Amino acid sequence: MLNKIFPDPVVAKAGPDGDAGRPLVVLLHGRGSNEADIIGLAGHLPEGAQYVAVRAPIAEGGGYAWFANRGIGRPRAQSLRETMDWFTAWLDPFAGERPVYLVGFSGGAAFAGGLILDRPQRFAGAAILYGTLPFDAGVPVDADHLAGLPVFVGQGLDDVVIPRELLDRTWQYLTDGSGALVHALRAPGGHGVSMPVLEDLCTWLGERFSVGQ
Repeated sequence: MLNKIFPDPVVAKAGPDGDAGRPLVVLLHGRGSNEADIIGLAGHLPEGAQYVAVRAPIAEGGGYAWFANRGIGRPRAQSLRETMDWFTAWLDPFAGERPVYLVGFSGGAAFAGGLILDRPQRFAGAAILYGTLPFDAGVPVDADHLAGLPVFVGQGLDDVVIPRELLDRTWQYLTDGSGALVHALRAPGGHGVSMPVLEDLCTWLGERFSVGQ
């Protein structure tokens, strides 16, 4: 049953509907954006999965947000807990037994990070794009907490939207401490998905889909 603090999810879909053998890729948009903005990424990603984009539940700035925050990249723990529970209540029956990959951009990256830190065994992999993990927000960041989980990290060398200290902390934890199987890329550019990162993400997802077959 969905948490009625928030509205029912609005979901945009791309590609064929899923079946038991087809992975599900959930695209999570940035703060102040919406599902329509990020579903376009699906056209640049590999075939073989169902792609969906979910609208975040909190209205903000003409768009939507995944959590209330106490500064850029710093979620409030109670808000993150509530929205993760809301998302999980939608995801589990929708996905069924299919492998689930999360692809989050900016605020959606922090939300994806919260989800994998909260339930690392639930997900087949996650991409953290141009964002930070939700440190100090009620989810564990212990050593080896993500052991064996495939994680893609993409950052812009000139990103000035997310505080550099948080980008660096995310990079360090994921590549040297989390235990995740990490593919990490820093590319020229600011706070937007660059072509090198998108191409690497496409390859990474394609490899994950092949491993799962």
